Amino acid sequence: MNQETLISQEGQLQRLSVLIAASCVDMIGFAMILPLLPFYALNLRASPAMIGLILSSFSVAQLLSAPMWGRVSDRYGRRPALLIGLAASAAAYLVFGFADAVWLLFASRIIQGAGGGTTGVAQAYVADTVPPENRARALGWLSAASSVGVMVGPAIGSFAAHWGQAAPGLVAAGLCLINVGFAWKWLPESKSLSSAGTAASRSRPAWGAAWMILRNPGGPVPRLIYIYAVGMLAFSMLTSVLSLYMGARFGFTEQTIGYVFLYVGLLSVVMRSMLLGLIVDRVGEAWTVRIGTFTLVIGLLAYPAAGTLWSLAAIIPFVPVGTALLFPSTTSLMSQASARSELGTTMGIAQTYAGIARMVAPVFATYVFQRFGHAMPFYAAAATVALVGILAFRINPAGGSATNYTNFTKQAHGS
Repeated sequence: MNQETLISQEGQLQRLSVLIAASCVDMIGFAMILPLLPFYALNLRASPAMIGLILSSFSVAQLLSAPMWGRVSDRYGRRPALLIGLAASAAAYLVFGFADAVWLLFASRIIQGAGGGTTGVAQAYVADTVPPENRARALGWLSAASSVGVMVGPAIGSFAAHWGQAAPGLVAAGLCLINVGFAWKWLPESKSLSSAGTAASRSRPAWGAAWMILRNPGGPVPRLIYIYAVGMLAFSMLTSVLSLYMGARFGFTEQTIGYVFLYVGLLSVVMRSMLLGLIVDRVGEAWTVRIGTFTLVIGLLAYPAAGTLWSLAAIIPFVPVGTALLFPSTTSLMSQASARSELGTTMGIAQTYAGIARMVAPVFATYVFQRFGHAMPFYAAAATVALVGILAFRINPAGGSATNYTNFTKQAHGS
């Protein structure tokens, strides 16, 4: 390995480390606020149905903004889009901290969701920075950082709440502003902005390509986006009813359910940061996706079979292991199948379809839980993941070709 290669790898690692740190801090702020929001809304006399709408407004804003952010990052670069998204989160937390009316809670969630549409941009940044053979591992590190934020955030938020109602929002906003400054100084642009790529990006509407996913489901990129979105639907169904199921079956309460999520989060972090790369190196992304879907199906089917807490503890790891194998590998294949000038748009569209899944899953899963029994959401989610397994056996190891994707995007614009 020559000196230029070593310098290049060091530069890639430095940029990736900054992005991972920024994503972790951003998720800490998100996780600080989310558990507190229902209590704030109740204090403002919001009904349970209204609280559900407030929570879902984030996903609506995110899925609407994600393709736009992807297109912006393709045209102007990843760095400006990420910095604007982080700044939007800071503004949302300030609104949350001083909210004295329900409509301000709505505004906070919508602003945060619009800024949160840059998730696909962060994934595109990884694809710009990391070569294909290491991309699934790097995307696993990125998602592991998010898992760390989800674990740490609620504890910080609960601690800050002792200082007053506005304190968690102010602390989260302060963290985000520090994050913006950190990223401004240390996060360089990852994308080469060629005039050809910029012109192509300018002429192609983001939602045209999103619509073509529905019209051309058999293409390499659409198939991968469907795998990602359907897998997200199943996982979101599980998380939507997990607390209800644990309470009804094992007597967990709001004081004890956090330990379950901590256990799942720890497993997810270990899997994505330490083991995912080794598995991908051994079998490749395509087979990692297939193994992940099989593991996830087993885990979902086994949940209702758990009769004791010890058997439950043995079953729970199947789901975080399955998702850790499934999602980063699918995203890596998606990046390899996309033309570089359209990479941000592809990731943004994938987040839009995942956002739709996250919107549909809670409504469907809770209805099935109430109407057909406590075990049925798990069986329905397992059947959904089985569909992903079928699609996963129709992807080639390279995830398709950039030429195929370029032809696909041309169809979206009639060119």
